[in-house]
Amino acid sequence: MRLGVLLPTNHSQWNDARRLVDFGVRAERLGYDSVWANDTLLGARVEPLAMLAALAPVTERVTLGTAALLPAFRRPVMAAQELASIDHLSAGRLVVTVGAGFPGRSEVEYAVSEVPWERRFGRLDDTVALWRALWAGERAFHGKVLRFDGLPESTPSYRPGGPPIWLGGASPSALERTGRLYDGWLPYPPDPADYRAGLRTVRRASGAAGRPADAVTPALFVTVLVTDDVERGARELDAYCRATYGLPYETVRTIQVMVAGSAERVAATLNRYAEAGAEHVVCRIAAPALDAQLDQLELIAGIGRPATVSR
Repeated sequence: MRLGVLLPTNHSQWNDARRLVDFGVRAERLGYDSVWANDTLLGARVEPLAMLAALAPVTERVTLGTAALLPAFRRPVMAAQELASIDHLSAGRLVVTVGAGFPGRSEVEYAVSEVPWERRFGRLDDTVALWRALWAGERAFHGKVLRFDGLPESTPSYRPGGPPIWLGGASPSALERTGRLYDGWLPYPPDPADYRAGLRTVRRASGAAGRPADAVTPALFVTVLVTDDVERGARELDAYCRATYGLPYETVRTIQVMVAGSAERVAATLNRYAEAGAEHVVCRIAAPALDAQLDQLELIAGIGRPATVSR
């Protein structure tokens, strides 16, 4: 299973944003396969596309990804150009996971972006299809929600067809749409059995759409904290959940996979998802500040693989 890490871009986690670039470089040197940035208007942070653009020229091997980007916050034609630019700057290392937001949380983000909350899933699918059309040099697009004639020439993607686009989400409609339309799946179900069942649905939808068996990369988003103090780990997960979502750990753990404990316990949890079919894991580190994140970065890198460099 390939190992990735989410950058701590929330403003509460750093006092010098340039250190986030160092974090990404460090992750590559430690042997991580990928580095990711997330997206929200609910709280100050480094914008994810700016973050990945900064990492592109100073890294050489790692995949650079969004986990997840919410396209509704951006004008779709300009976003296509931004993504194609990062694809070029990284020499084809970009992966774009997208989502449509969360009921009860994202409505205000849509409002300030002047985008209607209604038909958000159709808008998301149309936006992705529009990006692919622009990257291929097409000059018109007629979707269910978005329609454009006389599109200007757009920056082509580095790779034919554009960067892989994954979908985050595990609702029945998200599973079906992932299989039909997307290149990867990045959910966070709290039970490996649910992951296994969801992946079966994705693959069934993919096959029904006439796509090859390996058309969709199965990935997992997981919140991780390595510690030998179980009680401390539970307290830190609770503090992280309250700071991030305003909800206690006991509530969030019923929605998302989260694990705190020894390296062996974390590895065992990831292995259960690997057995369920996950091939790429994105770890969000449940630590409050950048220095603690860096410590965890090294501990997690050692799970199942040797680090490539020492401190």
